[in-house]
Amino acid sequence: MKVSCYRKDGEFTYSLGATVTMEYLNKKIEDVKCVFIHPDFDSEDTKTRIYEICGRNAIPVSVEEKPFNILSKKGNCFVIAMLAKRMTPIEPGNHMVLVNPSNSGNMGTIIRSCLGFGVTDIAIVPPAADHYDPKVIRASMGACASVRIEVFSSFEAYMARFPENNLYPFMLDGSTILQDTSIDKPFSLIMGNEAAGLPSSFAFIGRPVRIRHSEDIDSLNITIAAGIGLYEATREELR
Repeated sequence: MKVSCYRKDGEFTYSLGATVTMEYLNKKIEDVKCVFIHPDFDSEDTKTRIYEICGRNAIPVSVEEKPFNILSKKGNCFVIAMLAKRMTPIEPGNHMVLVNPSNSGNMGTIIRSCLGFGVTDIAIVPPAADHYDPKVIRASMGACASVRIEVFSSFEAYMARFPENNLYPFMLDGSTILQDTSIDKPFSLIMGNEAAGLPSSFAFIGRPVRIRHSEDIDSLNITIAAGIGLYEATREELR
């Protein structure tokens, strides 16, 4: 199949790398349209596994260099899968809510952390980075294949769908210490933009929380804050 540079308005996206591609082959194979293997790829075990899975599911496999020159020019990618874009509505339960996230790498890292702590439903409120971007998929190390991600037109639209969720905006204004807060389920951990944080209006939504840290820094990176929030919210279940 012919490949082209990723476009937000395009029909397909791509998983860049053997590890990421195997996650889709093992967990979301219905999205995989074809697999490209670089001629220099020397992991025979992985190649054998790819051919076995794709053979059983009638997925084309092509050994050629051109797709890698188009999609990944760093020289450290040897397997690529072409993936269909499919929107999977999130389900009732515990959620991570990302309001205006702008960085693809951060988004992918947070998605991976969500999966690691058992939160498999992620809501995104635009303007936001494109969660189909191959950069997000790669940063998640394939976790995108195991979670549900839905984009909402506004935070109000999200709340209307899930009025039963307990809302925990992460912010400084009007907040209580996360470490001293009991997170009630089903919960929504709400994170803002990497630079600006959440709008001030979120101080009046749910129960705003902040993470206690030393005065030597003014704030934590959003990926760190999300990881701490996920840990605090799920630590009883993970004991």
